[in-house]
Amino acid sequence: MRFCIVGGGILGLAAGRLLAREHPGASVLVLEKEREVATHQTARNSGVVHAGLYYEPGSLKAKLCRRGVTLLREFCESEGIPYEQCGKVLVATSELEAHRLEAIHERAVANGVKGVRQVDGTELKEIEPFAQGLSGLHSPETAIVDFRAVAKRLAAEIVELGGEVRCGAKVRRVSGGRSPRVELEGGLEDGQVLSADRVLVCAGLHADRLAEDSGEPPSPRIVPFRGEFWALRPERSHLVRGLIYPVPDPGLPFLGVHLTKRIDGSVLVGPNAVLALAREGYRRRDVNVADLRDVFGYSGSWRLFAKHWRSGLGEIGRSASPSLFVRDAERYVPELRRSDVIPAPAGVRAQAVSPTGDLVDDFRLSSAGNVTWVRNAPSPAATSSLAIAEELLERLDLARGAG
Repeated sequence: MRFCIVGGGILGLAAGRLLAREHPGASVLVLEKEREVATHQTARNSGVVHAGLYYEPGSLKAKLCRRGVTLLREFCESEGIPYEQCGKVLVATSELEAHRLEAIHERAVANGVKGVRQVDGTELKEIEPFAQGLSGLHSPETAIVDFRAVAKRLAAEIVELGGEVRCGAKVRRVSGGRSPRVELEGGLEDGQVLSADRVLVCAGLHADRLAEDSGEPPSPRIVPFRGEFWALRPERSHLVRGLIYPVPDPGLPFLGVHLTKRIDGSVLVGPNAVLALAREGYRRRDVNVADLRDVFGYSGSWRLFAKHWRSGLGEIGRSASPSLFVRDAERYVPELRRSDVIPAPAGVRAQAVSPTGDLVDDFRLSSAGNVTWVRNAPSPAATSSLAIAEELLERLDLARGAG
């Protein structure tokens, strides 16, 4: 049996590792277009292992996040990868937000999140001494990890089990059917066509483009959003013990600025969410005309902008003004000042958007013949990666049984 995985981020590597473990003797090949694995969304995130507070009970997100937390924790323990259950508090600063916390608490309990509880302002101070709010929701199980370290260990295990991780191999298209073929481009690989019995496509920021080039439906489209971060100066990192989050507003597309301890002890402030001018546009000056054409040529993008233009202007304002950015975080940690932060690397989120202008919230997995596609994998995809791998293999087995 020959398996080919397109994409060397944490999802593709988790699937490749599981395939190599479950099918000893099979050919397992992971293709990654960059010179090394896990350089995009896997490496450029805040490193939070989400417990499953927000997700609709019964959704793929809820199911795979809860399963993923257990698998990830066990994997890190067995491989000696640092993993810290530092805990997380959602801070309510108004009566409306306090009311919303009750609904989130109910959802978290329904999802089986362990130890989650509502706290008053005094208890909040005991958990996060520099935080301030009317009340909060505490999730002690929420953790932090270096997802790139996890991904690199997954890649190493694939090789140890006899598989191959091939970097610098960009995929041009995938032909489906019962005998899939993967066409490569670029450098020494130009024009090479690989045959496989089963193909998994985990292309992240380029998921929709590769799907369309392969004859799959173009929707949902990926609209890239750059998340900009600041970091607390080391001498001010004591202001945050774990994770301090806002109460999400169901009327807004993104969560908002929060404060996040990292596994190396640093503390991030952010992210905001502004339209990226390139799918891999980690800097403001990064512009890709083809990527912009895709965004502005898609009706779903315009509908999204029309629905959320007010919040979009706020995001742009915070991007332009560090003081406005920090002021958002001051709502939860009043001692925070503009002078306390320094620039930190940005990330780009591959957000799938429907033709109606709605963010595709749940994971979107689909199959066509013997090819399985990951069309949308937003947060908590990294947390859920080992569980998503199980789900993908189950779909491959079903395809094999049908064939």
